[in-house]
Amino acid sequence: MYDRIKGFRDFYPPEMAARREVIDTVEDAAQRYGFREIGTPALEDAAMYADKSGEEILEELYSFEDKGGRDVALTPELTPTVARMVVARQQALSKPIKWVSTRPFWRYEQVQQGRFREFYQTNIDVFGSREPIADAEVLAVAADALDALGLTGEDFEFRVSHRDVLGALLDTFEADVDRRAAIRAVDKRAKVEEAAYIDMLVDAGLGIDQARQFDEVLVAGTDDLGAVREFATSETLDAALDNLEAVLDAAADLGVSEQCNLSLTTARGLDYYTGVVFECFDSTGEVSRAVFGGGRYDDLIESFGGPPTPAVGVAPGHATLGLLCQRAGVWPEESIATDYYVLQVGDTRPVAARIARDLRERGHVVETDLSDRGFGGQLDYADSINSETVVIVGEQDLANDEVTIKDMASGDQTQVPVEAFPGAHDRPTFDDFA
Repeated sequence: MYDRIKGFRDFYPPEMAARREVIDTVEDAAQRYGFREIGTPALEDAAMYADKSGEEILEELYSFEDKGGRDVALTPELTPTVARMVVARQQALSKPIKWVSTRPFWRYEQVQQGRFREFYQTNIDVFGSREPIADAEVLAVAADALDALGLTGEDFEFRVSHRDVLGALLDTFEADVDRRAAIRAVDKRAKVEEAAYIDMLVDAGLGIDQARQFDEVLVAGTDDLGAVREFATSETLDAALDNLEAVLDAAADLGVSEQCNLSLTTARGLDYYTGVVFECFDSTGEVSRAVFGGGRYDDLIESFGGPPTPAVGVAPGHATLGLLCQRAGVWPEESIATDYYVLQVGDTRPVAARIARDLRERGHVVETDLSDRGFGGQLDYADSINSETVVIVGEQDLANDEVTIKDMASGDQTQVPVEAFPGAHDRPTFDDFA
């Protein structure tokens, strides 16, 4: 007996049915805005990640040398891959490019609530527009998806910030600050003790008093961006604040202002983010991690050898999204459903097969006996797969040119002329013939 590998999961049919409903709902929301589905590989050149995040990132990945001597990695995220794809066909693609995909990713990291070593995300990206409406549309797609899942504004919130605001504020201090390390510290602010957070800012180059002052401005700015403007002025800071306000205004026009909250202590840990960033959180705090996040990454395409191309995206993670849905009581029922079971008694397969074929052509889920069961065994199986209707095709019925239609919920049944079933009905049930 083999055990499942730690951090990887099995999904049996009932759970997979619920997951499929969630995936379809999220993708449908994106497709209503014109996002087009793409497919991407599971393996990429490991250098693509090392070049962007440093060689140390490979310790967190499933990376190895393949049989051709190439250093490769199982993809830990999609953004570098879609950046590569845009560069490969940059002249042929009409802009803005709007793509969506759902697929698994892999990271070798500590397994915890909502975090696995194999995980699934729906990635939604826009390339080729730096307008605030593009950021707002990504937020709107995410909000529409959550709404379609049955969640309300009381269940979640979007915490919206801007990476250039953080960078410009750091530049106001007379200190040699490692901006990347400081922003990573901000990203960990809610996950560590205050003293540890301040220590990380100090390690990044701020003095203790400067670190505390920096944090005070971030907190004040969460309530009022005017407090940030009063603290410091620079062209970079003013432009970032103006852009942040423009995105929030556009989000309001798209109907998602109630879900968006200013949060300058939101930073996103990945280095390629350049502008507006945001994370979605459970409003109650019961799901302790970010449900998902996203933001703008305007420099990534150029870093892959393409022309300057603005980009913004979001990636709902299905593990944490599932935790939020379960907490809010809107996770789909984990069950399978079957429209029809065609039950055979005796030598009736040709007629049973014709009925099953006719029902499937109408788009219904239809099962028949594959195990040479008797009448009782077939009926028990039909019940186990939640069949709504059982069509009994028996030798005695056929002798009278009939079949029996049984409603599994009530147990009621009736005889129907075999040539009249399914007939002109799109979804024939007991009630159509009773």
